[in-house]
Amino acid sequence: MAFGARMIKTGLAVTLALYMTMLLSLSSPVGAAIAAIFAMQPSIYRSWRYFLDQIQTSTLGAVIAMLWGYFLSSQPISVGLVCILVIMICIKLNMGETIGLTLVTVISVMEASGQWDFALNRFILTLIGIVSAFLINILVFPPKPKEQYFKQIHLVFVKMSLLLRTAISHEMKDSVYREELNNLSGSIKSLSDKYALFEEEQKKLKRPKYSQSRQLVVYKHLLNSLQKGYEVLTAVDNHYFQAQRSEELDRLYDDHLEKLIKFHEHILWKFEDKLKPNEEEASSMALENQRFMDDMAGISNTSPTGFRIAVVAAAMFDYGHTLERLNRVGDHISRFVDRKKDSHSIMAWLKK
Repeated sequence: MAFGARMIKTGLAVTLALYMTMLLSLSSPVGAAIAAIFAMQPSIYRSWRYFLDQIQTSTLGAVIAMLWGYFLSSQPISVGLVCILVIMICIKLNMGETIGLTLVTVISVMEASGQWDFALNRFILTLIGIVSAFLINILVFPPKPKEQYFKQIHLVFVKMSLLLRTAISHEMKDSVYREELNNLSGSIKSLSDKYALFEEEQKKLKRPKYSQSRQLVVYKHLLNSLQKGYEVLTAVDNHYFQAQRSEELDRLYDDHLEKLIKFHEHILWKFEDKLKPNEEEASSMALENQRFMDDMAGISNTSPTGFRIAVVAAAMFDYGHTLERLNRVGDHISRFVDRKKDSHSIMAWLKK
């Protein structure tokens, strides 16, 4: 796990929660600290949603726990039954993410065994922790997932391009290659999680703006292009070196991979407004990709292990096809941004 702002903010949220409990002279401040840890979220939108959902489920859970403890009992079997009931309610309300902290609240309140003042103290501690995490998240290093997304896109591409350029030539040490490939997989998973945040935010909006929908399309295509590149690496690793091949075949695969990487790099530069739109390059790349696939189909039919070569060729063709779609999206968005008066570049518009 990388050191980042969220770690610092979690510590600050715990500190704020503890100071608030001291200021209000509340006993057992640990509950507030635990709530602050649970409530720290990766985006402002998710912090706000978690804040609202957690207030509802924690209040409901605390009320159920107090009533159950007051009128029935606080025996271990009762605590377990209340936890099951609260989990069912959270799931029914589509607030599954709040289950963990809500159960902490329930158990803390039931510990009071019907003592209303003690139960209320436990509930207030939970609210203090939630509020502390929310305030720290929006005031200290507020999350900027879109900027982080595009920075990570560039970093992941740099890592992936190095692996693709050395995949066929097998120049990289095996141990280093494995480590870099695993790191690349984790980085793409992180990007996928960030994209899920964007998608979640837009789905929660009743009427998302047209520009927001377009942004989401770009985010998805950028992610897909990296995923397809990673699939090429896994196909090479699993199939290419197990097939019978010649130096000429290695050269053909290596040359085509170089062309795909260069095309991918140029597309990203266009998104950053570093290159002019180049329709000739896109058309040439589409023809080159199809020609490569046709040539490899003929070779695979004459080779005893041709199906393995065909798998790698298909992954490369799919990568190229995805890049063609990304390029078309980039050109389309470029024309759209040019018509807008409040944006100076595609990248500036995408980060809004």
